[in-house]
Amino acid sequence: MSKTTAPVFLENPITTEIIRNALTSAAEEMNESLARSSFSPIIYEMKDCSVGIYNENAELLGQSSGLPMFLGNLDVCIKETTSFIGGNDKYNPGDIYIMNDSYMAGSHLNDITIISPIFFEQELVGFSATRAHWLDIGAKDPGYPMDAIEIYQEGVRIPPTKIYDAGNPRKDIINLITINSRLSNDALGDMNAQIAACRTGEKRVTDIITKHGLNTFKRSIQDIFKQSEIMDREQIASIPDGVYEEEGFLDNDGVSDEPVPVKVKVTIDGENLTIDLNGSSEQKQGMTNCGLAQTVSACRVAFKHLIGPDSPVTGGNFKTMDIVVPKRSIFSAEEPAACGWYFTSLGLLIDLIVKALSPVLKEQSAAAHYGDSMVVTIAGQNKDSTSQFLYVEPTAGGWGGFSSNDGQSGLINNSNGDFKNMPVEVLEEKYPLKINSYSLRENSGGPGKTRGGLGVTREYELRSNANLSLWFERSQEPAWGLFGGKSGKPPKVTVIAKNEEESMLKVNAKPLSKGDRILVETGGGGGFGNSVERPLENIVEDIIDGYIDSETALEEYGVTFDPKTGKAYRN
Repeated sequence: MSKTTAPVFLENPITTEIIRNALTSAAEEMNESLARSSFSPIIYEMKDCSVGIYNENAELLGQSSGLPMFLGNLDVCIKETTSFIGGNDKYNPGDIYIMNDSYMAGSHLNDITIISPIFFEQELVGFSATRAHWLDIGAKDPGYPMDAIEIYQEGVRIPPTKIYDAGNPRKDIINLITINSRLSNDALGDMNAQIAACRTGEKRVTDIITKHGLNTFKRSIQDIFKQSEIMDREQIASIPDGVYEEEGFLDNDGVSDEPVPVKVKVTIDGENLTIDLNGSSEQKQGMTNCGLAQTVSACRVAFKHLIGPDSPVTGGNFKTMDIVVPKRSIFSAEEPAACGWYFTSLGLLIDLIVKALSPVLKEQSAAAHYGDSMVVTIAGQNKDSTSQFLYVEPTAGGWGGFSSNDGQSGLINNSNGDFKNMPVEVLEEKYPLKINSYSLRENSGGPGKTRGGLGVTREYELRSNANLSLWFERSQEPAWGLFGGKSGKPPKVTVIAKNEEESMLKVNAKPLSKGDRILVETGGGGGFGNSVERPLENIVEDIIDGYIDSETALEEYGVTFDPKTGKAYRN
């Protein structure tokens, strides 16, 4: 489609909008069904899940809020399943498929994808799809290890597998999967919640088609796709043609101390955008690898950060975006690469794409955010000593400042989107843990005309013996600033055991005792613009609110603050 082509739409625009919003509502209902019927707090409290509705070609029709990294590649999982079973004609009404293979789905094995075909009057018209994080999938350590060197240590690997055949459960297969989890009852409950969500999607889509008719439904979908594609093309064409490059690195892969390089080259050519990752690290021995599908998803997330972020994603998007990924790299891992921390390199990738295009998209860009999920995992025996507990929490941090405002504080990382933190009340009720403090981390946001958002501090105290695992990143290259802004503070974790303090960022299954404490301090976002341009009244507000102290105000902003009078002046 050229820029001068006048679009010809097939259906009444009012009907199209009704169907568009009905599909979105159906997806939101799916997500509510999944969250409310799941067994694991990481799903029903923290919302580590996503859902989508697709047509028969696995093109997106509707999705709810969720994890962008999931939403960006559920279509790939449907296509992989269809190819694996031999084509669309192999599906039957009532079928349900499950998969988690990292090299197909892209993410780690704990992320379980469940899909079901949608039929209307015996015709395949689409799919409903869900993905949710199961707390344990049988890895060598509870939850997932931090030091795996091959995928076989990370849990049970499932290719596309039928668990319901024409509406009938295949109990032997279901038992085989769930019995390999240390939390098998929770695994079964979460599986059934995903199945219920898929069934909800099936019902709502057939209701929409029944109301409007299949031909009207299909014409409206074509119009929705056409609208999305036209918007993408117009916005890409508005970016100056050129080649834009950036590079960065991760601290390490969790096994060696060597940094892990990530290189990005973005080419704009008219209506076309190409992201080339050549020069990025080969797949590593540690767990910072991911399957190609998840890399595609991350590039789509970066695309939507910059191009049409206010418009919903549909199957018409990304038609003119090409992604070049070297084989057997951290972004296109192959067997037997470990993929447990697939999102670590992808968070950096998203920030680098934004940084690369920031010179020509200044108003749409933001400085780097704190960068990773920064996961705390605590595992041990419950008080009754007959069952295990497993607590997994990605922690929040600071996002980068942008042209019109400061970065957000205490927000989940860019890979996780709608993910929520664990409420203290739920945590202390369900686990032998206590939260001693929880606050924003003073002085952690990068100085700038607009300040980077603040990280958080959170201190856990153990009420029983347990093992601690940590994965914290971006300490060597913390969230950078843009256009003269400075970097945010890097993360820091201090373990206080027997009154002795020890700092660490990555550790696997470290034994701790009742009464030991873990003080987590997450990174802040980068600043945007020169700090000398920050309005004086904003600096005073930051001091009063406890976001920065008077020493930082003087050192970074050249401002002296008198706490007695509340007045400030620039030196």
